[in-house]
Amino acid sequence: MIFNKETAKKTAEVLLQINAIKLQPQDPFTWASGWKSPIYCDNRIVLSYPLIRNYIRETLARAIEELHGKPDVIAGVATGAIGIGALVADYLNLPFVYVRPEAKKHGRQNQIEGHVESGQSVIVVEDLISTGKSSLNAVAALEEADVNVKGMVAIFSYGFDVAEKNFKDAKVELHTLGNYENLLEQALDTSYITKAEQDILAQWNANPSQWNTN
Repeated sequence: MIFNKETAKKTAEVLLQINAIKLQPQDPFTWASGWKSPIYCDNRIVLSYPLIRNYIRETLARAIEELHGKPDVIAGVATGAIGIGALVADYLNLPFVYVRPEAKKHGRQNQIEGHVESGQSVIVVEDLISTGKSSLNAVAALEEADVNVKGMVAIFSYGFDVAEKNFKDAKVELHTLGNYENLLEQALDTSYITKAEQDILAQWNANPSQWNTN
């Protein structure tokens, strides 16, 4: 669920402003999964814009403190959330670790990079939620390290039903600054898209694996 409506509107505004989110219903992107998509989101672009970077950093930090209190450690999900996660940890003056998709095959063979101790409370920071599988994989790695994952915060979610189910099944509390529904509202209000394009974008979100523009 979103942190709050005002934040969701502002987050959509700034992500569209810097083209971190692109909406192209008439010229769709192809995801790595093979899905055709009228939207592409790359929140790592946020790191290149200091004012917006600071807004995202401070709003994520405020969400963490209001929702969960101050944890012992902030964990970022590699690779997209390493940068913003480290900024949030710095703002809160907390230790930071990041979690790889899998353990390294060489060296110390770490999946969790950085120092975290058994029993410590951790909030996971993510940049983008699609199905939630990679995000929850990071949670599982932290739980295997015997830490207390209190929840996850993310910049943006596509709002897929499958993601909601995955987080519910894993019993992980997720809050995001923005989501797809509020993005479309903001894009329409600012004439970034037309009403017809909003309808196409809504149809994709309802059934992304089968969607096309024909």
